[in-house]
Amino acid sequence: MTSTACVRLLVLMGLAASAPHPVALAREGTIERLLDERAIIALADRLDAAVDRKDWDAARAAFAPTIEVDLSAAGGPTGRMPSDELIGMWETNLFEEKTSFHLRGNHIVAFEGANQARLTSSAYAWNRLDGLPGGALWEVWGQYDYEVERSDAGWVITDFTFVPTHDRGNRVVPGAPRPQ
Repeated sequence: MTSTACVRLLVLMGLAASAPHPVALAREGTIERLLDERAIIALADRLDAAVDRKDWDAARAAFAPTIEVDLSAAGGPTGRMPSDELIGMWETNLFEEKTSFHLRGNHIVAFEGANQARLTSSAYAWNRLDGLPGGALWEVWGQYDYEVERSDAGWVITDFTFVPTHDRGNRVVPGAPRPQ
């Protein structure tokens, strides 16, 4: 990558003002680290978008075949499981009539070597299901913690945790069964 290309990349990433000279960055591997950081954040964004679109194949692609899950703080499963099992639970719960919206920010990526990292993100989500007594909408705020590792297909999630901090609305909505 040329020095000019490094500067353009940093400007696009919003880092040019505070970053050292691009040649030094390339020499130290920082460009690669920034690209990995962006890829990890994009992985989480793609997962949220896939869940909201109900694209279960795309959601499944975000995970390693077997994952550690801790959704206990939200009343969900905990422990080691095939990622297909987690996706199957989401597919059952987020049926076509139930809409969802997931948004995250304040990403912090901490690398644990060249091929492993932890992503922590603030989270907001809502589920909507019309026709329920008590209202159609439920919202939740919290924190996602992911452990990710580099695979042949790119970065994948190996450990998935969500800890809710606040919620509002009809608490029946998130676990409501499909209307008959």
